Amino acid sequence: MESRTRLLLLTLAAATVLPGCASLRWPWQDKPPPAAESAPAEPDDNAPPPRVIEPEVERRKIKVAKIDQENIEVGGFYGVMSVDDFGSNPVYGALLTYHVTEDFFFRAEAGETKLGMTSFEILNPGADPLNLGSDRRLTYYGLSLGYNFLPGEVFLGRNLAMNSAFYVLGGVGSTKFANDERFTLNFGGGYRVLPTDWLAVSIEVQDRVYESDIFGKNELVNNVEAYLGVTIFF
Repeated sequence: MESRTRLLLLTLAAATVLPGCASLRWPWQDKPPPAAESAPAEPDDNAPPPRVIEPEVERRKIKVAKIDQENIEVGGFYGVMSVDDFGSNPVYGALLTYHVTEDFFFRAEAGETKLGMTSFEILNPGADPLNLGSDRRLTYYGLSLGYNFLPGEVFLGRNLAMNSAFYVLGGVGSTKFANDERFTLNFGGGYRVLPTDWLAVSIEVQDRVYESDIFGKNELVNNVEAYLGVTIFF
């Protein structure tokens, strides 16, 4: 009877304690097992495409003067010419240029100036040893070959740029003065600026060299001129 009572008590104790042990965890079970990795989502064909971000850049319109497609240049000039023993006097004339390439060009030119008095005439008023009278015109013409170099731009302010270039030229021609015509060599250089595609403005200096015996002996004469020229392309 006593053994049955002990067995009954043990059975009741086990029924009371064991359910609580089910909630206990062993030390190596502090972290729950990782959840199963989910499968990658399939792409949605109906989803909108990603948006492309376009930069907002303000475009500037730059207009640069260029030489017109025509190769012929026509215009005139006005400046000053210094003639040996006749002082410096105004000179004017016409220019005709043909551009063979962007670098080389041919120039035909003709000019005229009216000379002043010689030093002898100034020291001896009324004297006219050369019998020139009132006709003191000196005329010349020439044909030259020119070469453009150092092309670039000249800036006026911050928004205006004009094409420009230095050039050199040399050629042959003739000078007529006091009923005497002399073979002449000319050489010089200048600087050209193009405000538009049909207009050119140039500053030029040339020396015209020839032999003359107008004062009784044969000597080399240098006529140096500097002028401002304006020409158009057509």
